[in-house]
Amino acid sequence: MSAKRILVVDDEASIRELYREELSESGYSVETAASAREALQAVKTSAPDLVTVDIKMPEEDGISLLREIKERWPRLPVVICTAYPVYRQEFGAWASDAYVVKSADLGELKKTLRTILGE
Repeated sequence: MSAKRILVVDDEASIRELYREELSESGYSVETAASAREALQAVKTSAPDLVTVDIKMPEEDGISLLREIKERWPRLPVVICTAYPVYRQEFGAWASDAYVVKSADLGELKKTLRTILGE
């Protein structure tokens, strides 16, 4: 069975690299995008199995990106991954498949990914 493909969308390079390393070590094939525009292009070209999205990004925020992904690819799971727990209450965030507050320990994120991907 081939590795599940995860697209990590975050404007911070250090977060993208941390997620790439940690998720790759967990057996996932990881691609990253620094913006909503890059993310939409990556979804089109690489067809990931799941997308993680940061909320606070320049140009287009993660909630707008989530909405756009769900309109175009309704079956594609999207996990909001943000440092701000307050956005969990925002109506736009409800369309996500999960909401994970960023932490140096990616245990909660990995557990969430396994659950959503049925692993």
